[in-house]
Amino acid sequence: MGSDKHSAGLLPTLRMERVRTILTHTYPYPHEHSRHAIIAVVVGCLFFISSDNMHTLIEKLDKNIKWWSMYIAWILVAALYHLPSFQSMGLDMRMNLSLFLSIYISSILFLIVFHIIFLGLWYLGLVSRVAGRRPAILTILQNCAVISIACCVFYSHCGNRAMLRDRPFERKTSNWFSFWKKEERNTWLAKFVRMSELKNQVCSSWFAPVGLASDYPLLSKWVIYGELACNGSCPGSSDEISPIFSLWATFIGLYMANYVVERSTGWALTHPLSVEEYENLKKNQMKPDFLDMVPWYSGTSADLFKTAFDLLVSVTLFVGRFDMRMMQAAMSRVHEGAQQDDLFYDHLSEKEDLWFDFMADTGDGGNSSYTVARLLAQPSIQLSKEDSVLTLPRGDLLLVGGDLAYPNPSGFTYERRLFSPFEYALQPPTWYKHEHIAVNKPELPEGISQLKEYDGPQCFLIPGNHDWFDGLNTFMRYICHKSWLGGWFMPQKKSYFALHLPKRWWVFGLDLSLHNDIDVYQFKFFSELVKNKVGENDTVIVMTHEPQWLLDWYWNENSGRNVSHLICDYLKGRCKLRIAGDMHHYMRHSCVPSEGPVHVHHLLVNGCGGAFLHPTHVFSSFNKFYGKTYECKASYPSFHDSNRIALGNILKFRKKNWQFDFFGGVIYFILVFSMFPQCKLDHILQGDSFSGHLGSFFGAVWDNFVYVLEHSFVSLTGVVLLLIMAIAFVPSKVSRKKRAIIGIIHVSAHLAAALILMLLMELGLETCIRHKLLATSGYHSLYQWYRSVESEHFPDPSGLRARMEQWTFGLYPACIKYLMSAFDVPEVMAVTRSNICKNGIQALSRGGAVIYYASIFLYFWVFSTPVVSLVFGSYLYICINWFHLHFDEAFSSLRIANYKSFTRFHINRDGDLEVFTLAVDKVPREWMLDPDWDMEQKQPQQLSHRRKYPSKWSAAAGQQDPVNTVRVVDHFVIRQNEKPNFVSSNGSVSR
Repeated sequence: MGSDKHSAGLLPTLRMERVRTILTHTYPYPHEHSRHAIIAVVVGCLFFISSDNMHTLIEKLDKNIKWWSMYIAWILVAALYHLPSFQSMGLDMRMNLSLFLSIYISSILFLIVFHIIFLGLWYLGLVSRVAGRRPAILTILQNCAVISIACCVFYSHCGNRAMLRDRPFERKTSNWFSFWKKEERNTWLAKFVRMSELKNQVCSSWFAPVGLASDYPLLSKWVIYGELACNGSCPGSSDEISPIFSLWATFIGLYMANYVVERSTGWALTHPLSVEEYENLKKNQMKPDFLDMVPWYSGTSADLFKTAFDLLVSVTLFVGRFDMRMMQAAMSRVHEGAQQDDLFYDHLSEKEDLWFDFMADTGDGGNSSYTVARLLAQPSIQLSKEDSVLTLPRGDLLLVGGDLAYPNPSGFTYERRLFSPFEYALQPPTWYKHEHIAVNKPELPEGISQLKEYDGPQCFLIPGNHDWFDGLNTFMRYICHKSWLGGWFMPQKKSYFALHLPKRWWVFGLDLSLHNDIDVYQFKFFSELVKNKVGENDTVIVMTHEPQWLLDWYWNENSGRNVSHLICDYLKGRCKLRIAGDMHHYMRHSCVPSEGPVHVHHLLVNGCGGAFLHPTHVFSSFNKFYGKTYECKASYPSFHDSNRIALGNILKFRKKNWQFDFFGGVIYFILVFSMFPQCKLDHILQGDSFSGHLGSFFGAVWDNFVYVLEHSFVSLTGVVLLLIMAIAFVPSKVSRKKRAIIGIIHVSAHLAAALILMLLMELGLETCIRHKLLATSGYHSLYQWYRSVESEHFPDPSGLRARMEQWTFGLYPACIKYLMSAFDVPEVMAVTRSNICKNGIQALSRGGAVIYYASIFLYFWVFSTPVVSLVFGSYLYICINWFHLHFDEAFSSLRIANYKSFTRFHINRDGDLEVFTLAVDKVPREWMLDPDWDMEQKQPQQLSHRRKYPSKWSAAAGQQDPVNTVRVVDHFVIRQNEKPNFVSSNGSVSR
């Protein structure tokens, strides 16, 4: 029976009339559209009190949501609040939006004045000197935004009503304590179901106004009053302080008190971190600070502008005028034959066998570069081969084939993109200082007198085209005048060198500069070395940055004539292997046995050291070099995978290159600038069928296309400039006629897309105007509406607003007016468009024209950016997969960090060269402190290559660590004294 009585008392509260009261309100404002948002008040208070939490939130948002998303939110709100359909649902945004902007501007002005006064006291010495840290303007803006949002949420639920005190305070609060009385729990539950009554109880009891303005004589002229709410006529005017003003003043007071306490007492500088904050700080420190892949399509990147400038200077100044290689030859007096110690190294020639590595094109993304460096640093790599385990020891020698840092050589890129990953993988000696300049190389560790006595890993590097962009200045400073690349010792003094390896093997490291060839003095050094030191039965590995065999075939050129002369006329068949980078993939071609001399037996490209991936299928048809036929023995990624990856230009171009949106949207707006506004759209809107509408629409697109070519000025200029750039963008290997055709088709696709977007936007505006959704209020409609209701809902009998306008010289109302006008963009577009269609463009003033086209641009830019990326990405996909064009542009846009590899060589005791190419398909993105590295005991003077666990970071997911995922993608053997046997990766042998 007790339960039945309980149900009988609760069920009447669930009648539909009660439910309706939840969704409606007796007053026109505020509308009940965010009941759940009361939580935002609490969250806002917490974030307001602790600004560090706000910074944490902003940092997290910045990693996932780009800052320009706030721009999208702004114009979306500006569009939505004009729609009456939302107002009919109780979602009128005008009051909350205008209230937010008013409180936001007021808070900013108030806090700026407060900070100016506080800094003035600091300069006068009236405040502690530890308070000298100036507040960040971004912090002020964030706190003002939180305050404004909290006040708007409160207004949405409780309004600005002044509660008449027609009953004692005890009576008003007694209902809340009755919850704890067993006999009144049913009454409380009933009120909980009646949400409207519960909400009124919360607003009147928990968030009641602080009292009457007459209770505070000193403040009576500095407050805003509450709106009087009563049944029937209200006696007199309200004397209650506005609850919104009370909430705002409370938040401002909390901010000021918190700021003064922290700055005046030094609490913020000396207060210890909490346990949670300490753990978060430690966690952040336990992650590497790797840089992301270079955004090649970022028009806002300063590095890319510097790269373009450096390349221009290098081509005009250094190519043919000043060559650092000539300076090196002059300093070493190589052309006089006086000494060769700076270029020739034979300290490894007496070893019984030798392991050494080759990699190229590192220094792009930190994750990919560290992945390769971590594998290179391991004491050994264990690989499963059928039923056995293959162990590959760490190389005693590391050869790097150029392009050490992207996009341009500088101290920052070398230190962050090259040295940092390698130092994490294998630390330099503890006594080594990064700022140290090696004057007299080699600077051997203490206790070692000769280079041949040093048993640690060594490194020799050649520069690539990116290293030459500053005339080789950074390369000389960081490579030739420093002794350590991480834990790899660098005895190298010049940009090219010759290494004498065991068992009559040699490595010639050539510097091609930007000429794609060696200079005369470099040729003289190597040719004399061949005559005087290289034996008839010796074998030479020629290392260059660019794979001239692939690029000459692709571009139909004949570069590197001095290199060819050296190989064909001096080495005469002793060059059994050429290795290069520049192409960020792996490919190996071997000569097909035939009659006549073979100048080069194997051609190997491996530029997967860290830079973005390049395609392999573009070069699948290469088969000729030096008059001999070559066969592709291995490629990584495979031709099929390479073709498939190119599809990402359609699907992922905008995601990978969101910075490209800025210029893309501007270009589209210029293409259709002359087309605004479209006043004659009746033939499209008044069609009888869908096919009729569609035909009329595309007919209008064609008419506008013709108008651009025949009558427009701005749009035609944009089309011509874009056409010139599009034709110049097509690779020069294509004939001029085909380049023109490709450029015209490319620009036509962009112009058609821009015209379609323009017509869709104009149709949307025309539809809104015809249905009285826009062009009904005029300019500054939101500000004028708010001023008309402000005095009603926020009484100001003391004239506080008028005094603020006077004291700020009109700045305060002007800021609010123009900030609110920013949300009137759709109305501005519609009103101005109607005036132009009625009176002509001539009736529009210059300022009015600027405002109109600016408002059009704000929305058209948003509509066009996804489309311009889609069209351009589709162009790259078609060119790379159908015509094999733009292999660089189409894959640099994808910024693929995966598919990384390096090649490990072994000169065995028989004099044969075993070649293993090791690859990692997927590069880890998350790293953690390697527990084995952290727990291993480290001696102060111990070199890092002697450690069992030399690398600091391991993959956060153990199964994704490069040490566990590395695999062999190619394996072959070069016999020194006979024609080579080709051993494929599956173990079969072919001669």
